[in-house]
Formats: sequence, C-alpha cells, structure tokens
Amino acid sequence: MTIGHDIYQFVKELYPICRSLTGEGVRETLKRIQHHIPTLKIHNIPSGTRVFDWTVPDEWNIKEAYILDKTSGGKIVDFKENNLHIVSYSIPIEQEMTFEELDAHLYSLPDKPNAIPYITSYYKKWWGFCITAEQHNELKKDPKKKYSVRINSTLRPGHLNYGELIISGETKNEILLSTYICHPSMANNELSGPCVTTALAQWIQNELKNRHFTYRILFLVETIGSIAYLSQHRNELKKQVSAGFVITCVGDNNAYSYVASRYGNTLADKVAKHILNHHYPHYKSYSFLERGSDERQYCSPGIDLPVCSICRSKYKEYPEYHTSLDNLSFVSPEGLQGGFDVYQKIIILLEHNKYYECTTYCEPQLSRRELYPTLSAIKPNRKQVWDIMNVIAYADGQNDLIDIAEKIQVDAITLLPIVDQLIYHGILRERKSLKIKQAAE
Repeated sequence: MTIGHDIYQFVKELYPICRSLTGEGVRETLKRIQHHIPTLKIHNIPSGTRVFDWTVPDEWNIKEAYILDKTSGGKIVDFKENNLHIVSYSIPIEQEMTFEELDAHLYSLPDKPNAIPYITSYYKKWWGFCITAEQHNELKKDPKKKYSVRINSTLRPGHLNYGELIISGETKNEILLSTYICHPSMANNELSGPCVTTALAQWIQNELKNRHFTYRILFLVETIGSIAYLSQHRNELKKQVSAGFVITCVGDNNAYSYVASRYGNTLADKVAKHILNHHYPHYKSYSFLERGSDERQYCSPGIDLPVCSICRSKYKEYPEYHTSLDNLSFVSPEGLQGGFDVYQKIIILLEHNKYYECTTYCEPQLSRRELYPTLSAIKPNRKQVWDIMNVIAYADGQNDLIDIAEKIQVDAITLLPIVDQLIYHGILRERKSLKIKQAAE
C-alpha cells in the first residue's frame, strides 16, 4: 500500500469528528494523531489567556442539534447526520418557532443548491443551522409552519489545545511545518493538511537520517492557535527557523498552488518555487495579497518568519471550499500522495542546500578521478560532464546549491549525486562559515 492510501485511510478516520477552535473534537483529533506519532506533545492554553491582541475564547462542545417539524414529528435537520449543519460555536437553545422566526438563523448557498455551507460565530454569541439551498427553498413555502429547535451545546471556560513535535537534527536551525485541526467534516481544506503532515513527521523521524535541521511540527487551530503559539515562542522561532511551510489543502488531484511569504524572497519561497518549477511546472502562483491561512500570522510585521505554502487546489479557489462538497470523494490517495511528495522533495533539497566551494584553482583534473573519459575516442555523457563542470564553476562559496541549480538551469535534486561525488573526491567542500552566517540571518 502506498503512502497516499495510508494517508487517505487516516483522512477517513478523522472525517466524522466535529472540530472547532476548542473542545473534545480537537482533543480527540490530536490523540489520534498522537497514536501515529507517539512523541507528539499535546499542550493546552486556558480560556481567557491574553495572546497579543487576542484572548483565548471559552471552550465549546456540542452533543446534539436538530430542527424538528412539529407537524410530521421528523427531524428535517440533524447535526448527527452532518456536523456542518450547525454554525460552529452556536450557543444552546431549545425553543418552538415559526419558519419566519427561524429563517434569521438559517444559512445556505443559492449558487450551490446541494451544498451545506460551513459557517462559524466564534467571537459573537449566536446560534444557527446550515442547510442546502434546495432545503431552504422548500421551507420557505410555508412561513407560518412551526418547528422545534434544539441545540445542546456548552460554552464555558476550558482550554485551547495544540500538538507540538520537535525532531532534533545536527543543528538548532529549524524547518517549521504547521497545519491546522479546527474544521469539522471537510476533507481537503481540513484533513489533508494534518494527515499529510503526520505522514511527513513519521518519514522525518524514521527515515530521514543524519538530519542537518531540527524540525518543529505544529498541529494548531487556525488563526487563534498560531497567534497563541507565537505569543509563547516568538523569540526562539525568530532565532531558529530557517524555512517554514503552512500545509493545507493538499489532497485533491488538481494543479499545485504556491502562496508566497510577505515579500516572497525567503529560503522557503526559493526552495518551493524551485521544486515546483522543475517537478510541477503547471502550478498556480499566488502573492501574499491572496493569503488566507496561518502564513498571515507567521509573516506578520514583527514576527517575519520565512514561511510560505504549497497547496493543491488553494483555499477559497475551488467551488467545494467550505462546504459539504469538500468530502471524501474530493480528495484521493493519489492527490494526497502528491501533497506528501512535494513536501518530501522540499525537505530533501533543504537538507542538502549548503554553500560549496571548489578546493582547487582552475578546473580540477576529472579524468584521474574517473569522472571524465581518458580516451578521446570515447564520447562522454555530455550533459553529465557539463553539469559537473558547471557545478564546479559556480561553487565559489557564495552560492548555495539552489542558486547553482538556478544558474545552470537544472533541477537541484539531480545535482545531489554529483555534489556527493565531488566531495568524495575532494574537489568540493562545504563552506562552514557562510552556512553559520546564513543561519544567524
């Protein structure tokens, strides 16, 4: 079974759980992720905690919510059938009312008649139900009809929860991988991110040997979660993070998307664009003006972390977004595998993206090292030899591997065995002082 199939099974497992900013759904999701990554630590921040300009909200939990047709006695809307039916953070209510009274609390999408929308009211006390436009139109036919409305929820002081995994490397320089766990049953927008990130964490821990970087992997609730985390860890992140990525919407089969950091000029941007250009050239590029996830917080003034994002279909840009149409049929094992693959390539390249310098003046003699044919009658593999010569030509200690690859117009990953050979033969060496300087910057 491929990694993509494993990830898809995990998406299916987490799909029924009702998640929000806080509550049992978030904790249950974190516990199931922890089952796959036992070293994941689950933390909590109490409600009422001040985090920069925000305050951690009260904890919300829900057991039951429905609209009952008083005439037939049947439930026409039931939270247990689809957890998108409830406006997230709805306050409790138990009341009879006509459709005219109920209508102010009903939400639908006229342009998507078969879709249940995803609606929240995190910071204003309110209640509501989300239904399809077809269902809404049917209810409108009898405005005086009576319904019994029940929402069995609680909103009281509790905790904001998040998961954190630190995988140590040779240095304290970090790669940040951040994803979110705060949406109910949506497959691409919600679950593809944490499930692909879980698989990446397992791969980094178990298979990525001799790690140069330390990896900080976060499972947060979007916006308030990243703000809260930054309020506690801003200084160490600013000092240690070399590149970071928000992993979201990586499960469908559509083209890849790139969302830049605030200025689009960080190491994260550079490696993301290089991998996409050489492996997924039909990707769509978005500036920071089109941001929408936690890169908003990581790249904000005063934080200024080198964070960008690669998606498949970008949030807000596909019709199924934030609706019940973003379901298990919208994502696929192949799409999830692709989401895993692009970040795996990025990590591999980052691990090898060092500054190199040639150890000789003028061209080294490749033939005595069996890197070039000694008989002129034998035609060498011209591209391979030319790539070797070009790497040497630009290995002046001022260019990292991605810079060299960009200058000679090749995929940096294809240069990895060449660099290994040249180091083995003593032709190249890593320029330590410049690597330290880069980390300090």
